[in-house]
Amino acid sequence: MSHTTVRISEATHHLLKELSEAKDKPMQAILEVAVEEYRRRHFLESVNDAYAALRRDARAWAEMRTEQARWDETLGDGLPPDEAWTEAGRPAAKKRARRK
Repeated sequence: MSHTTVRISEATHHLLKELSEAKDKPMQAILEVAVEEYRRRHFLESVNDAYAALRRDARAWAEMRTEQARWDETLGDGLPPDEAWTEAGRPAAKKRARRK
């Protein structure tokens, strides 16, 4: 794997060193995890911002909700109409007939 140099402040280096010692992991591993977590947070914030913008446009939001409802109708494709499934994607327990 190739390496490169990144300049960081002494304060950040000190924090990185403390985390490295506390976790007993190399500073590079700590930094890689931190950057990945930051990337994921940035992605989710971008998605949230896009949904917020979409929601401000009443027509676009209604169109999106209509499309979602159409996709929801496809969830049971190919299943017998009386077969129930849980949200986890497993067959629901069948109800037993009561004996009289």
